[in-house]
Amino acid sequence: MGLVLRPQNKKVFLKLKTKLYMIHTLPALNYDFAALEPHIDAMTMQIHHDRHHQAYVDNLNKALAGTEGESKTLEEIFAAMSTYPAAVRNNGGGHFNHSLFWEVLANNNSQPSVELAAAIDATFGSLDALKEKMNTAGATRFGSGWAWLSVAGGSLQVSSTPNQDNPLMDVAEVKGMPILGIDVWEHAYYLKYQNKRPDYLKAIWNVINWDEVSRRYKAAL
Repeated sequence: MGLVLRPQNKKVFLKLKTKLYMIHTLPALNYDFAALEPHIDAMTMQIHHDRHHQAYVDNLNKALAGTEGESKTLEEIFAAMSTYPAAVRNNGGGHFNHSLFWEVLANNNSQPSVELAAAIDATFGSLDALKEKMNTAGATRFGSGWAWLSVAGGSLQVSSTPNQDNPLMDVAEVKGMPILGIDVWEHAYYLKYQNKRPDYLKAIWNVINWDEVSRRYKAAL
């Protein structure tokens, strides 16, 4: 049995005879739990990453065990999401969405690239207008879900999805390549902001890693 690690996808592949099996793993954070203080507290980050995300990973591996999905990437699964059971949809989405979420957060005072800033201005009018549109998408998402900035046909778009859905899924109302996702599940903010989701949405813009969002924008074109 050989092991090949592909850290960019946060998966471990196990090759047994001629079949390729995939084991999804929890990605490590690139920063300390307290790095996003005071906007996102350390306790929330620790529980969110170590418990919630780990649970999505564990349950995804269980849901895929012994199925054809075991040999597919999450992107391949999402393209045919409507054919998979709810456990794969919920936990696969949870794993992918959170893996993206950790990477688009940083306390680095970054700004959108020249190319991304121009696209934001052309599409939304200004960065502040984009923030307002994203905040509205997140605040008006009933129950749990995500607010997204994604690319489709070379253009930027804002949307929201319920639960752990994302724009890559064939079940999404608005499809595209996500470059920024904001988690609006209560476990992402409740310890600090309680039921004040709009306050959390306003604060999170202080820790958006625009370097990573810009990189994803360029890759999505």
